[in-house]
Amino acid sequence: MLCLTDVRKSFGKTVAVDGLSLEVRRGEVMGLLGPNGAGKTTTIGMAVGLLHPDSGSVTLGSTDNGGAGKVGTPADPAMRTMVGVAPQEVALYDEMSARENLVLFSRLHGLTGAEARARTTELLTEVGLSDRAHHKVHGFSGGMKRRLNLACALVAHPKLVLLDEPTAGVDPQSRHAIFDIVAKLKADGVTVLFSTHYMEEASRLCDRVAIVDHGRLLALGTVEELIEAHGGPSIVAIRREGEEAETRIETSTPLDEVSSAMGESGASIAELRIEKPDLEAVFLHLTGKEHRD
Repeated sequence: MLCLTDVRKSFGKTVAVDGLSLEVRRGEVMGLLGPNGAGKTTTIGMAVGLLHPDSGSVTLGSTDNGGAGKVGTPADPAMRTMVGVAPQEVALYDEMSARENLVLFSRLHGLTGAEARARTTELLTEVGLSDRAHHKVHGFSGGMKRRLNLACALVAHPKLVLLDEPTAGVDPQSRHAIFDIVAKLKADGVTVLFSTHYMEEASRLCDRVAIVDHGRLLALGTVEELIEAHGGPSIVAIRREGEEAETRIETSTPLDEVSSAMGESGASIAELRIEKPDLEAVFLHLTGKEHRD
């Protein structure tokens, strides 16, 4: 549904995307995971046609019937109609109400007045803002704005939805609501590209995860595949009776280490646990541990 091939984009001397190739399959939720400055927002900007790559190509669509049966570039207005985008910077009109924002975006997408009103009512219910429909957006919390921002991306029933860090700065309730919406989109066969730097979100929501840094693709696969390839060893932590410090053993066969420890001195073990690598371990291994601002 989305294909980027050897895409490059610079802003002056700053290289934002450096030869990125990535295919997002129809109907999947693809996580775009990377630290600040990794090139995620620039990639989404090129995918939706707001930015033009310096080199390489971006194509949208799928040749099968479920993907509208056609392929084109984001420069084609007909192809952009199949895309919904919720940008990282909330794109709403603060002096308008939630309903007015949704009706406006619906009309811009070509819905008739009646269609726009019906779709607006449906989406306000879906994102939990029906009771605030006539309130001006400037009084909304960050989480409410994020939910409305996402609703605006969905007004035209897009086949491809691009979400650029949609949970940044939101409360737990709004975050959970956004997760539910993404799950519903997947159930409806919508393709989603979900940019984030939160490991738990990528692990919970995404069929596959692309880890990017400095504009380059570092690794791609399911969470399980990434952990297997890049997670490193497990750690068996053992604390014996009468000891305050624990012994930590790095191993690729943690059960063997546990069996050995129990066989040698099982009665003297006060605490034992296995720490398995996770997506965060993969992320830090591939992108490093230095601070990013």
